[in-house]
Amino acid sequence: MSKSTKPSSEAARFRQDIRSQLRTRVREAIEIVLEEELAEALGCSPYERSGERQGYRHGKQRRTVTTAYGAKELDIPRGRLVSADGSSQEFRSEILPRYQRRTQEVDEAILGAYLAGANSRRIRKALAPLLGEEHLSKSAVSRVVSRLKEHFSRWSQRDLSEEHYAIVFLDGFHLKVRIARRVVSVPILAVLGVADDGTKCLVALRLAASEANAHWKWLIEDLQRRGLAAPRYLVSDGHKGLVKAVKAWPEATVQRCLQHKWANLKAHCPKHAHDELKRDWHRIVSAEDDGPTDAALVARGAYATFVAKWRKLCPAVARSLEEAGHDLLTFYELPKPLRRSMRTTNALENLNREFRRRTKTQGSFSTEAAGITLLWGLVAFGQIKMRRINGYEELRTILRQREAA
Repeated sequence: MSKSTKPSSEAARFRQDIRSQLRTRVREAIEIVLEEELAEALGCSPYERSGERQGYRHGKQRRTVTTAYGAKELDIPRGRLVSADGSSQEFRSEILPRYQRRTQEVDEAILGAYLAGANSRRIRKALAPLLGEEHLSKSAVSRVVSRLKEHFSRWSQRDLSEEHYAIVFLDGFHLKVRIARRVVSVPILAVLGVADDGTKCLVALRLAASEANAHWKWLIEDLQRRGLAAPRYLVSDGHKGLVKAVKAWPEATVQRCLQHKWANLKAHCPKHAHDELKRDWHRIVSAEDDGPTDAALVARGAYATFVAKWRKLCPAVARSLEEAGHDLLTFYELPKPLRRSMRTTNALENLNREFRRRTKTQGSFSTEAAGITLLWGLVAFGQIKMRRINGYEELRTILRQREAA
């Protein structure tokens, strides 16, 4: 006869006692911290006589607060602070602000579940064993989520004078949003910066009517108005509106995305000639040092050969390459460890891919603000993590050399 796998009633009671004691200790710890906060504000402990006293206590207030260990009935100490002129005001705790019914940890758990793809009903169901249904209403979840909009609004208008980026990637992608009772695909303009230590930072997200020059130009000018200094390098695709807009940063050196340009070349070339086109293209973008001739000169020679050859075979291909010019070859100015990271907009494409993966289960967003706020929240609250750029060790050396020059 096999032994029962069910825990004994004694073990179950023991676990229940541990949980009960833990919950009690959490409540006591919060109340002690609140008492210490009030004592510091008043300048004295309870029943202490002191000439430094700056007010007086007047009882306690019972409040239910939802913590990571469930709902707690807390006795919140009250007091009045007396000013030098004799006037007084009610003490306001910074640890547990007035009207707050949940701790920061609980709010962060709700936000994390929302950003991971759960709706209000699923969040309540998932957290009910810990927090209880009665302490986590649908409106409470909605209020927590709505704070994302406030955070995003402040982030979108922040001062950028203290932010410095050696490299800036610019690209756009589309998001499905319900507008005027119809689901449409709207462009999101994204700006990703790389700091001197190689850290990637989301600089701007802007929903626009299109990727036309006017919208990109307005975004870049807004960044300039808020104090963002011109980057050393700009990496972007060949969209006409963006090509014109980046001229607002004449100090920056432009690198055109090789991946986007390769897609354009294939689109202009007959399918039977793709293999030959690919070989000629790789001679440009994968050039190596040839004895005394460095890779940049080898690439320029391959570029000139490509144009001369394909101008005869397929003029549209040659025109497409010439449209980008030597902006395709900027990455050869950099040390090898940095080249792969700098020659495409993959840093932003990877971020966009994560955006699409997270949003594909929702079909569409009810409003434009809901969509773009969620995308920002995924990065701001760590749901999407970005590693440092490859070759970042070389980046500081380049910047010092350019400053010295």
